[in-house]
Amino acid sequence: MIEGQCACGAITVRVRAIDGTVTNCHCGQCRKQCGGAYLTVVPVNCDDFVLSDPGNQLANYRATAAKERAFCSICGGMIYSRRAGSNSVRVRAGLFDDLDGRKPEVHIFADSPALWYRSRDQLPRYSATEPGRS
Repeated sequence: MIEGQCACGAITVRVRAIDGTVTNCHCGQCRKQCGGAYLTVVPVNCDDFVLSDPGNQLANYRATAAKERAFCSICGGMIYSRRAGSNSVRVRAGLFDDLDGRKPEVHIFADSPALWYRSRDQLPRYSATEPGRS
């Protein structure tokens, strides 16, 4: 079980298993939401994701009609995103101190990077989502 929390600790999450590729996303929405060159996300099946929000602080932002992004209304910490009808969430890696040894494996939307950032790693890069992701 991997456990994490937002910056203020109002919302905690537990993940039983990572379900796919840990990904660095360079799309404009992710960059603007996180304030960085990219956002690292962890795919998790909803059955393996446990969220604890005793103070009812979870808030949602609809990035598009089909996608919501959840965050803590106290500290603004990003928690996850989810597409309508999907049985998985993309949990924000920054919530966790450790990902059970897992590390980012790919860059997606790599054709739309922040112009001030140049990645020097050798991870595969895709112009859209990684192959095999629906």
